[in-house]
Amino acid sequence: MCGIIGIVGATPVQDRLIESLKRLEYRGYDSAGIAAVVGGKVERRRAEGKIRALEAVLAAAPLGGSVGIGHTRWATHGAPSLRNAHPHTQGRVTLVHNGIIENYAELRERLQATGRAFESETDTEVIAALLDSELATGLAPIAALKATLDQLSGAYALGVLVEGEDGLIMGARRGSPLVVGYGDGEMFLGSDALAVGPFTNRVCYLEEGDFVAITHTGAKIFDQAGQPVERPVRTVPASAALVEKGNYRHFMEKEIHDQPEGCQRTIAAYVDTLSAITAIPGGVDFANLGRIQIVACGTSYIAGLLGKYLIEQLADLPVDVEIASEFRYRQPALQADALVIAMSQSGETADTLAALRYCQAKGMRSAAVVNAVESTMAREVDVVWPIHCGPEIGVASTKAFTAQICVLTALAVAAARARGRIDEAEEQRLVRVLLEAPRLVAESIELKEAVQRVAVEVSKARDVLYLGRGPMYPLSLEGALKLKEISYIHAEGYAAGELKHGPIALVDENTPIVILAPFDSYFEKSASNMNEVMARGGQVIFITDPEGQKHAPAGARVVVTAPRCDPLIAPLVYSPPMQLLAYHVAVLKGADVDQPRNLAKSVTVE
Repeated sequence: MCGIIGIVGATPVQDRLIESLKRLEYRGYDSAGIAAVVGGKVERRRAEGKIRALEAVLAAAPLGGSVGIGHTRWATHGAPSLRNAHPHTQGRVTLVHNGIIENYAELRERLQATGRAFESETDTEVIAALLDSELATGLAPIAALKATLDQLSGAYALGVLVEGEDGLIMGARRGSPLVVGYGDGEMFLGSDALAVGPFTNRVCYLEEGDFVAITHTGAKIFDQAGQPVERPVRTVPASAALVEKGNYRHFMEKEIHDQPEGCQRTIAAYVDTLSAITAIPGGVDFANLGRIQIVACGTSYIAGLLGKYLIEQLADLPVDVEIASEFRYRQPALQADALVIAMSQSGETADTLAALRYCQAKGMRSAAVVNAVESTMAREVDVVWPIHCGPEIGVASTKAFTAQICVLTALAVAAARARGRIDEAEEQRLVRVLLEAPRLVAESIELKEAVQRVAVEVSKARDVLYLGRGPMYPLSLEGALKLKEISYIHAEGYAAGELKHGPIALVDENTPIVILAPFDSYFEKSASNMNEVMARGGQVIFITDPEGQKHAPAGARVVVTAPRCDPLIAPLVYSPPMQLLAYHVAVLKGADVDQPRNLAKSVTVE
């Protein structure tokens, strides 16, 4: 997802725009640029690649002015290039844009018919041209913006400069988030609170369809119909201190090590630690639910699969888990006594948000498991279940994943108690097991040296298979996804029982096979799969616990021994080795761990 910053300032804006853009690097991007009002004219500086390339441009040609906008772009329309980099200018208008304009081709053709020429291949430049055309009719800037927005189909968050309006930045949002920051004689516009975090902790979140004009004296906000509205101004936690790497080489490494504290914080929000019973906010009546529908994408989808195992096994409550991008298009059969749970770290994932709204339109009650409690999803659902893990900067999710599992585990225990499947004594036992998770996750992270040795072997591979049974199957999917995301090695996760139904054809002496097998009710069958792999020359990396190590068949290339734990929390305890393996392989291969190619932290377009 692209990043936006806008500043109507009292001091030179160049360095502050760059500072903010650096804090948005975690979103993923392929070019960057800024623009500012200088002597009544708008000037731009842009560069392909990382922000350091833009800094080199600015070193050669500094940009003055105290009012400006900035952007990090992740390519959608048009390849990564200088001419496609934001900001884009047409006539008096210079703007930055997150999202996708679905009818841009039609608009572009119409504008070209009037004599408009375009410099880029982007849909964004079409917005600038359309707005400039509306201004040319004599409309005031905010009226011209409204007329422009009425013609756009798709998703957008905009930051706009208009030549001749020196102390003004306009913004608008539909389908992509945008916040307004309130300073002392200064105002800010950003794609999230992190963007404006270096300058203010007082923000308001624009609602769907809102547009805004900010000046030195404040903000005028309008709803989709063009009517003036008030939006609450909130004080948010200071973000700057929460997004430093500290002594770690990468944010991902830091965030893996954040997990014990993150799990502790999450679990504490969903259980009463003194009485050892669940304390789920939101008043959901699990006893009378007929079904749970989880919609999510990527790592959140995999967390949802783990939630399915937990909730169905403990609470005997049917759970469907679907990839959000497929869900609403297949016209699923839904029932009114079901609860839809949208899962998203950012709370802005476009496909998940669309699936959520589809369910809501069918009359279903809704909940969101999110990290960003002021996000669009959180604001639109009936119940919010925050994961409380703090800002996650690395694109590949780690601590958000384990925090999501913590929430789902607590929900599973609460649902089981509410539905009479367990008594109070068993609820207390399970809660005490869950409270052990932070300590055991910390012990699991200490396996990093053993995992580093494994990483040396895996880094040489072209393909890697991950196998697991029960809850270890979704975790094998997550392990494979992590490896693909950040090391660019092809990896696939499979249910181990599916091995003979196709994947075993891939096994040879050059293919590492990661088998997740705690000593549980599935262990004997997992050990059998291990023998099948070794008989065909596969290089087995066996991840188990001390008891599993005693009973493991001889011949594994490497055995990584995780802490002994109750099956309830095994997905939490076995997650760090998967994450660390992907991390160390990526480091060995020299990959950009925190900002993998082609990926963005939050996918806010379909």
